[in-house]
Amino acid sequence: MSRIAIISDIHGNLTALESVLKDIDKRGVDQIFCLGDLVGEGPRGSQCIELIRNHCDKVIRGNWDVFIRDETDNEMIKWSQSQLTVEDFNYLASLPFHIEFELNRKLIRCFHASPRSVFERIAPEYHPLEKCLSLFQNSEETESHHSKRTPDIVFYGDIHMTLLRSYEIGILCNVGSVGLDLVDATYVIVDGAYGTNSINFVRVPYDRESELVAARELGMVGYEQYYKEIMYDQLMELKK
Repeated sequence: MSRIAIISDIHGNLTALESVLKDIDKRGVDQIFCLGDLVGEGPRGSQCIELIRNHCDKVIRGNWDVFIRDETDNEMIKWSQSQLTVEDFNYLASLPFHIEFELNRKLIRCFHASPRSVFERIAPEYHPLEKCLSLFQNSEETESHHSKRTPDIVFYGDIHMTLLRSYEIGILCNVGSVGLDLVDATYVIVDGAYGTNSINFVRVPYDRESELVAARELGMVGYEQYYKEIMYDQLMELKK
């Protein structure tokens, strides 16, 4: 295992996920890890779950994968729930909290949002240094045979923003989002082939119009909001 693709925040966007998986297939990676939020906001959560199960070697849970299973009065979420099968719900409930592995003697930890909770959002652009460094902390959620070690590299998702920062304590990387990135579908390849763990961002264009057509044909509740999420950069261009 030396080349690992790390994807996150699919959010039911099947068109983007298919495009990313095709791109990954061309790059000869050894494994694919997914950092959660398979469902929610996009219309085809069940199909995304199936693809993730078939293609990803390790998958962890995100905040949407948790609260999509709760009772709600929100019509958009209720519609998303209606598109999932019992098997889908059981799979989401089975997902672990984090992934840990060693590559070139470096301990790498992956989680969705923070080492403490899938609901704790931390964005280095908006939060103080102390908060950002807490992403390297151990917690009850990350207990494992490595639990007494501080990770050398941390990968996470949740904020839909690509990020790579080096601190004295280690390297912090947000892998961006497959389904709701503001520009293109985004993921990361970490490559340990030559004794160093290089981190490379990959952006993959996809057919947004096709994704929106599928959403309309399904009668998606909340389509207008999804349209704004998917077409964000085009809408910004029109406002210039």
